[in-house]
Amino acid sequence: QVQLVESGGGLVQPGGSLRLSCAASGSIFSINRMGWYRQAPGKQRELVAGISSAATSYADSVKGRFTISRDNAENTVYLQMNSLKPEDTAVYSCNALLVTSRTSPPYDYWGQGTQVTVSS
Repeated sequence: QVQLVESGGGLVQPGGSLRLSCAASGSIFSINRMGWYRQAPGKQRELVAGISSAATSYADSVKGRFTISRDNAENTVYLQMNSLKPEDTAVYSCNALLVTSRTSPPYDYWGQGTQVTVSS
């Protein structure tokens, strides 16, 4: 069984910063990719940032403001969010594409989500 546990959400004023963390635990053989998605009320879920061994990627709306990083030893991914705007308000969810054994195919796992609210 695999668990993704997020932390770091909360209420912040416009222009402020937050750092989200997501730790993966359980029966993990290897992690192909980790990322952060968000969903605002009435909107579709969107990919905010992703990271693999080869590259990182960002949504255009967060480029230059958000930074994704990963601690491979701890199976943890971070999202540093700076210069936050009200439109960044959403539930942020962690995602990991990982393999649980040498012979199993990759599978997507999700965290429970953490609320980020940007408001004065």
